[in-house]
Amino acid sequence: MPVLEVKGVSKSFDGEEIIRDISLELKEGEIVSLLGVSGGGKTTLFNIIAGLSTPDEGNIYLEGQEITGQPGNISYMLQKDLLLPYRTLVDNVALPLTIRGMKKSEAREKAAGYFEEFGLEGAEKKYPAEISGGMKQRAALLRTYLFSEKVALLDEPFSALDMLTKASVHEWYLDVMEKIKLSTLFITHDIDEAILLSDRIYLLTGKPGSITKEIVIKEPKPRKKDFNLSENFLQYKREIISHLEG
Repeated sequence: MPVLEVKGVSKSFDGEEIIRDISLELKEGEIVSLLGVSGGGKTTLFNIIAGLSTPDEGNIYLEGQEITGQPGNISYMLQKDLLLPYRTLVDNVALPLTIRGMKKSEAREKAAGYFEEFGLEGAEKKYPAEISGGMKQRAALLRTYLFSEKVALLDEPFSALDMLTKASVHEWYLDVMEKIKLSTLFITHDIDEAILLSDRIYLLTGKPGSITKEIVIKEPKPRKKDFNLSENFLQYKREIISHLEG
C-alpha cells in the first residue's frame, strides 16, 4: 500500500480551474518530484495534500486512511526556512514537539539527538543569523521531519541556495534520506535537481494543470557522484524538456 495516495483531485478558484483530475502515489521511503512550469498548480495541489485547502473533487489518503481537508497529518516545508530569529536552533527545531504538548526539556533533548545526523552538531545554541543558508535549510528539514516522520511535502526548499551550496546540500540530502527513510513529495522547477534527487518524477503541464507523464529514475541509490554528467542523466533531461516544450 502506498503511504500517500492522491485520487482524482481537481480544484478551481473564482471559476478558473487550476488543477484537473490529478492522481499520484508515494511509496514508503521514496523521493518523488513534481516538475512543471510556474503557475501550473503545484502549490495548489500541495495545499490540498496538506489539508490546508479542500478539493472540489477527489480524495487524499495517508496509509489507507482518508485525510482530505484535515491539516496536521503531513508536514509541509516551504521555500523559506521560516526559522524564528529569537529562538536558538534547537528550540526552532523542537517547535513541532512543544506545540504537541511535549515538555520543552524533553523536546530539546529529542531534537538535539538528530543534530549530528543532520549535519548540525555544535549549532544547538546558535541563532539563525549565526549560521549559513545551507545549515538553515537542514534545520528546517529536521523540524519538518519531527512534525511528521511519515510524509513530507517540500516546496522548492533549495531554490534560494547558490549553486555550490545547493550541490553540497543535495549530496547531504540524499545521504540523510537514505538513513531516515522519510517519504517525500518534492516541488521543483529545476530539472537537474529533480533527476538527481528523485526515484520518480511526475510532470505537471497545461492549464488547468494535470499530470501528463511519469518518469522513473532507474539508477539505484546512492548514486555515483558523477551521475549528473552521465549519458543516462542527459537522456532523462532530454525526455523531460521535450515533454514540457511539447
